[in-house]
Amino acid sequence: MATADPARAVAGLRELARLTGNEDGAQRVAWTDTWEAANEWLRGELAGIDGVSVDSDEAGNLWAAAPGDSERFVVIGGHLDSVPDGGWLDGALNVVAGLEVMRALAGERRTLALKLVDWADEEGARFGRSLFGSSACAGTLDADSVRGLVDRDGVGLPEALSAHGVDLDRARDSRARLEGATAYLELHIEQGPVLERLGLPLGAVLGTFGVERHAVRFTGQHAHAGSTPMDVRRDAFLAAARSALAFREDAARREDVRATTGFVRVSPGIVTAFNGTCELSLDQRALDSAVLADMLASAKEASRRIAAEEGCEVSWERIWQIEPIPFDPELIDLADAVIAEVAERSHRLPSGPLHDAAEMARVIPTVMLFVKSLRGLSHTKEEDTPVEDLELSVRALDALTRRTLAWAADRPGEKG
Repeated sequence: MATADPARAVAGLRELARLTGNEDGAQRVAWTDTWEAANEWLRGELAGIDGVSVDSDEAGNLWAAAPGDSERFVVIGGHLDSVPDGGWLDGALNVVAGLEVMRALAGERRTLALKLVDWADEEGARFGRSLFGSSACAGTLDADSVRGLVDRDGVGLPEALSAHGVDLDRARDSRARLEGATAYLELHIEQGPVLERLGLPLGAVLGTFGVERHAVRFTGQHAHAGSTPMDVRRDAFLAAARSALAFREDAARREDVRATTGFVRVSPGIVTAFNGTCELSLDQRALDSAVLADMLASAKEASRRIAAEEGCEVSWERIWQIEPIPFDPELIDLADAVIAEVAERSHRLPSGPLHDAAEMARVIPTVMLFVKSLRGLSHTKEEDTPVEDLELSVRALDALTRRTLAWAADRPGEKG
């Protein structure tokens, strides 16, 4: 029985970084020539595996398939696209490790087929819409909701897709690719500090956080900084600042949640006046939907109380929302067991960032593996993971794929 070659996978990651990056980091932004070059590299690597077929679907996702005795199959997935000036591992590790597992398993006879998918535009770096290819395949993409998106140069999303052979109105036809799918597996760098703090290389992922993202607008009255006594000011910035601290303190009292103020905009924003309006963002995340709802209710109550104390009014506008998405309990157990065998000890943790696995979990049993990120850094050229841990992660994905193929083969008749 052939096994995956972790050192070859690491070498492949370095080669991909050399081909599609520069001194500032990875440059594989989706729907660009550099991204296409990465896809061509992957096609070339797959072409060297006997018995593996390669093609693309209606959403621009690249698929490779190694047949089995059944039309049912297990999917390994990832994404080659990056953010501008991104890291060498985010997304690419998923695909290159999956490529290596495909090399090891393609020549073996299996009950189930094995497929590898490189999802198109996971990052959303050019148009702001993440998980494009996987959401199309899962059937959750609403074409009309993204039709008007434009990049910083004024190019529309439909135009950019068309330049790469994708028709936005046919993207959801890629759903047919999941007919017969029995499970989805994804390996990813953690992008956070938890595993490093625990001194562990690998973890089994419980699911992806739900997200509540809002713009919160405080309205008071701006006036002259010198002539207005402190006790009569209606300073919208102070109401917003106190509220942001309250949001943070509420999250700090809870277990494993997030609350982040990402932007603050004030008006008039001059040195000789206090501000009559202030808008800030609030991004809240939790794995439990009831906890997330309570966080939002607490934040709204705190903002109303503080606004009143500062003589201001407050209004809320939802920017985006997604529910928590748990992964499959049986596959989590398999992942946990594999990690314990490969690395002696495992840890279960949620994912704060979203991943293509979140879309797949809506329609088929899904699990992720995390590998340690040094200093928790990602989306930067400083992103890194020790080579020995990368090699462990490839071994773990190989073992999990074999275990999942056997698990899925014992579930006759199920389809995605």
